[in-house]
Amino acid sequence: MKINVAIAQFSPVVLDLKGSVDKACRIIEMAGKKKVKVLGFPETWIPVYPLWSDMGSYSQWGNEAAKKLYRRLYENSIALRSTELKRIGAACRSAKLYLVLGVNERSAKSIYNSLLFFNDKGELIGHHRKLVPTFGERLVWGHGDASGLKTHETPFGKLGGLICWEHWIPAARHVLHAEGELLHVASWPHGKEIHQIASRHYAFEGRCFVLAAGMYVEKQMFPKDYELSAELKDLPDVLIPGGSAIIGPDGAYITEPLFGKEELIVAEIDTGRAIEESLTLDVGGHYARPDVFEVNVRRQPRINE
Repeated sequence: MKINVAIAQFSPVVLDLKGSVDKACRIIEMAGKKKVKVLGFPETWIPVYPLWSDMGSYSQWGNEAAKKLYRRLYENSIALRSTELKRIGAACRSAKLYLVLGVNERSAKSIYNSLLFFNDKGELIGHHRKLVPTFGERLVWGHGDASGLKTHETPFGKLGGLICWEHWIPAARHVLHAEGELLHVASWPHGKEIHQIASRHYAFEGRCFVLAAGMYVEKQMFPKDYELSAELKDLPDVLIPGGSAIIGPDGAYITEPLFGKEELIVAEIDTGRAIEESLTLDVGGHYARPDVFEVNVRRQPRINE
């Protein structure tokens, strides 16, 4: 089956929930007009990837600016069953596409790094929280669980996704491979070389199509009253350069990594190629050894939503 897939390499409206949701809906509408059937967004696109977690003074104990920034991020993160979520679902329904959206998700008084999966009827069909926040990210997000670590049925094949360094957790990859994933959204903050390597390896290992999604953010896009604005002064004008790419089930690029601008990256794929490439390798099928290896997944949610 031939379908159009796309990556939304755009900047959010930084630290602005309403503005980011407005922009997401416009991008979804744009993708619908291009007959896109599966659209992927970068990691925590709403309302931005918290790049401050690994830089400057954010990690200093008792930092009042850091506390205020955490509050701002929380207040501009998205909640499940919210009006904002309903708006995004309605946009998917209107555009008749499947969406994988990276968000900062607020629950109780914590924030989680989450992927939200919508079908073409606008229904939320999947919700996955990043298993392990990486390094400084642990000062921003809580730990996720495997309750949402699964693929989702679509008319085009099974759709799944992982967030950033989850692509280096072999068991997490194998869970999706073993379910016969055909379309995968690799949600990154940006597509630097090591992220390209992981995304291409994932496509080759899983014999699936990979939408490696990165965002584009310039320094001037941060609000003027950003709590740690002094620490942006000496940074380059482009803070997150994009680098999104669409990769085939042989690990080769369908679209090369794109850097330096916002763009809806669209490609036509033939889903049957994933079956063709599985002749030589299917780690969840004829190349598996269930008599030797067994992966057990705890599906119980770690924390109530």
